[in-house]
Amino acid sequence: MQGVNTIAALAAAVSRKHSVALLGHARLGRARLGHTRLGHKAGLMLAAVAAGLALSLPAHADNPNQGKKFKVAADVGLVPFFMRGTDGKMDGFSNDLTQEVAQRMGYDGAEVIDTPFSAIFAGLFSSRYDMVAAPTNTTLERAQQMLFAEPYMAGGLSFLAKKGATVNSLEDLKGKTIAVNNGSFSDRWLQDNQEKYGYKIQRFNKNTDAVQAVAIGRAFANMSETPLARYIATQTPALAPVYDMTTEANYAFAFRKDDTALRNRVDEVLECMKQDGSLSKLHVKWFGTEPNAGTAMTVIFPGYGVPDFPGYEPTEHTPDCSRP
Repeated sequence: MQGVNTIAALAAAVSRKHSVALLGHARLGRARLGHTRLGHKAGLMLAAVAAGLALSLPAHADNPNQGKKFKVAADVGLVPFFMRGTDGKMDGFSNDLTQEVAQRMGYDGAEVIDTPFSAIFAGLFSSRYDMVAAPTNTTLERAQQMLFAEPYMAGGLSFLAKKGATVNSLEDLKGKTIAVNNGSFSDRWLQDNQEKYGYKIQRFNKNTDAVQAVAIGRAFANMSETPLARYIATQTPALAPVYDMTTEANYAFAFRKDDTALRNRVDEVLECMKQDGSLSKLHVKWFGTEPNAGTAMTVIFPGYGVPDFPGYEPTEHTPDCSRP
């Protein structure tokens, strides 16, 4: 508002100056009078421009993110979430989602910083970016170290193997090599259950490399999140999901512990996207089906964050879907 008052004062001063000039030169000749009228007209034009600028200022003041990029991190190559098309441009479900969130917050889109998942949280804590946009499973251990916005997609884990392979139970994995993306939720599950089921773990910095290990016979199966495994199967005819597991974890955006205001703002944007159906439309675009009713993609969670997890705020609110 200070900028508005300054411009308004300038406009008033210009108008007063030319009014005085007009009176002072009233007795001069016709030529001088014409010059004075020209000056008065210029003053009015300047005042009109100043008033127009004043009217435009509040909109800019209400959008502090204008002209900025929202810096986020993703493990690029994790299809169909973040990947590069044949033209080299970023594409994928999570890319579309993140760009939409950034635009609704008033940013000029999102800047995606490619980071291996094994190092992605360290980069967040060191402020290399403001949000982890890679699909991140909500776990209690993670919630103790960072903030989550409300979940936007249901998780799950699946094993992807060559067509014809069968896995009727997890006991069938004994002695087999499982390829996995290093540092991922799948990797943690494999670590926690390795002694119980007796498989070997082969880690890669990109899930695409883990999938390739299965395709060329270096590993029996690739373990990853269920949406990812199902998409890969549609793009790689030689591979198919052979065993699925449900989990209580969902995907959510992650933030530093002290970025409560940013987390809450993103949370509200996600609620707006659930309300207007745009989040479901992205699911149809990338996975070919409507999301299951009653899952994280359609359910608006109360408060901010993941209920019953550290960092959750139970504050009741109604998101303002019209503001940047």
